[in-house]
Order: sequence, then structure tokens, then C-alpha cells
Amino acid sequence: MNPKPQHNSAPQLGQMVRIAKEELGAIVQELRERGYRTILPKVADGAVIYDEAEDASALPIGVIDEQDAARYRLRESGQSGYFDYVVGPHAVKQYLFPPVETLLRADRVDGAWSFETPKPECEPTAIIGVRACDLHAIAIQDRVFLEGAYVDEGYRARREKLVLIAVNCRRAAITCFCHSMGTGPAVKRGFDLSLTELEEEFAVEVGSSLGSEVMAACRWSPCTDSETGEVRAIPERLERKMVEGGRGFVDGEDEAGNARELDIRGIRDLLVNNLDHKHWDAVAERCLSCANCTMVCPTCFCASVDEVSDLTGDHVSRERTWGSCFNAEHSYMNSGVVRHTIRSRYRQWLVHKLATWIDQFDTSGCVGCGRCITWCPVGIDLTEEVAAIRETQT
Repeated sequence: MNPKPQHNSAPQLGQMVRIAKEELGAIVQELRERGYRTILPKVADGAVIYDEAEDASALPIGVIDEQDAARYRLRESGQSGYFDYVVGPHAVKQYLFPPVETLLRADRVDGAWSFETPKPECEPTAIIGVRACDLHAIAIQDRVFLEGAYVDEGYRARREKLVLIAVNCRRAAITCFCHSMGTGPAVKRGFDLSLTELEEEFAVEVGSSLGSEVMAACRWSPCTDSETGEVRAIPERLERKMVEGGRGFVDGEDEAGNARELDIRGIRDLLVNNLDHKHWDAVAERCLSCANCTMVCPTCFCASVDEVSDLTGDHVSRERTWGSCFNAEHSYMNSGVVRHTIRSRYRQWLVHKLATWIDQFDTSGCVGCGRCITWCPVGIDLTEEVAAIRETQT
């Protein structure tokens, strides 16, 4: 792109502009001055995770991930990309649907109990580096927590104070299958700002009025129509590469491995009509029922509610914690546990995720991020399990 005059005013909603990569720090700083906690990708314990950071220096520049079933490794890419890794074990859901949340407190003072419903913690939060698949996951969780007869007030409070700085992927991992689910790799909606990484700059699309205001802190230049077309073509080329079975950088050599895809044609009826398929037994022989897949899934929303008392018995909290349909206790009803076997629990998870979720929420519960494949300790791969059932369906 050719050099152009730079501005410090607010670009228009929907406008595509470009900034020097160093200007990302000005965006982070502006968000913090506006009172937002800023969450950025960073390396911790050998993985790229989301965590609070005061500036953009925490970004894993030049780092990429190698992912496959039960395998995750980081390595230097030999390039200077800010966002060339894909998704790590963390999803955005922890900032909207916390792993642990206190719903009620009860205190006994002088023999009398008093009760308090604490206000939900909803610190203004800006998350930088959100991918298209995770934006779709947020939209799915919005349906779960905000639509229908029962609205989760804590989720709504946090959602209203959430700013999303998204990133168009220019590299896909072997485990990514967002192209199959129609959720990526291009960012299309649900963002305040959307970044596309170029060699020396970011192209930035403005998705909200707040995003426009924040951009006033940057020195930016407008993209021409031709430049905007070139920027939008990057994730489109990556999607074509994924459809053709390629992975890796959009214009680079294919990364070796079994590139995932999921045939979703008639998938609801396929799974619902094969509840007694023998393949569920084969999966159950490998599944540890450890719940890793549900913990890393960006859309899973199961929870348990427990009363937690201190040692004196005078102070009790009602806490909601992330649950999992892989735990036997999660299926406890008045008659006891109803899903006694790993076979029944894995089947419940997969059929709900890919089939009956559609009946319940009018959308699949899978966004094709591939986290459940990578973080399954025995390498169970839902794309392979569905394919096996499809090949031998009854």
C-alpha cells in the first residue's frame, strides 16, 4: 500500500483504514484510559491464552501454534506477525460466563439469618484478538443467556460492557474447520474494530461508534476501494485454501497433517436417528469423561449450583460453577443419575452440540474452532466420529 497522509480524527462507522502496527498500543492505551480492563493474547504455561495486559507488548509476536489431536505446541514462526497463532485453550466465554460466580450470600448474626443477592461483577472489558469463530460463539451464547423467558442478568451486564477487537485469520491450524460451520475465517459482524494483519500495517474496519472514537487516538490513513478489496480478499483466500484441504498461512506452503472438515449435510437427522449406533461404544472405550472438551468449548454452558459454607456454618454462599455433561452427577434427577455410562454421556454431548442444539436454539452449537480436538488428552476428534457414523449409518 502507498504512503498517505495520516489522521488523528475518528473514522466513520464501516470505514476501512490502515495503521502502523505500533499504533495498536495507542488503541490499548485509549481503552484503558476509558476505564476498560484490556485482555490480550499472551504466552503462559506453553500456550497462548487470554489475560489482562496493560499494553500491547505482551502479544506473542512471531509465535505460531502447532495443533493436532491431543497435541499443542508453540514455536517461533520466523516472521513478525502479531496474530499468526490460532486459538488457544481460552475462549471469550470466561469473561461473560465466569467459571465461578456467587449468586447469593447468607449470614447468621445473633441467631438471625440475613440474605444478600450480590450485584454481578461486570467490569468494563475490552478483548483484543478475538477470531471469527469466537464471535460466532458469543452470538450463540447470547441466545442461551439473553433470549427466551429467562435472562441471565450477570451475563447481560457483562455483555453490555464488552468491547471486541477482532482479528481476521491469515493462517489456519490443522484442527480448524470453521469453513465447514460457516463461522470463519473472515470476521463479518459483532465487533467494535476488526484487524487484518498486513506485512507492515494493520487494516482496521470500524464496527461501532465506540470503535470509531477509540481510533481517534491513532494515526490512521483511509484505505482506497482497491485496498479495501485486497484486505477483504485475505480471509477469503484462506477459506478457499481450507475448503481445498490446505492449512497454514494464506499464501504460504501447506502445513502437513490431517486437515479437518465436517460434513454437516443432514447432520441433525444423522445423529438423532443413530442413537444406538455401535460407534458410540468405540468412542466410549477411549473417552476418559474428563470434561476437557466442554471446558475449552466456547459455547458449552452447563453449570452446577452448590451451597458452600464456611467452617462455622454462619456464612453460606450459593455458587454457580462451570459444569459438564461428562460428569455423571450432571444427569442427577429425582430418580438418581440417568446417564450412567461414558457412552451415554459422550453421545449426549455430541448429539446436543451438533443436532438437538439446532432444535433448541436454531443454530449448531459448534463453531469449528477445533479446541475440543486439540485438548482431548486421548485425541478424540468429533469430525472423525461423525464421519464414522455417517459411513455406517443405519
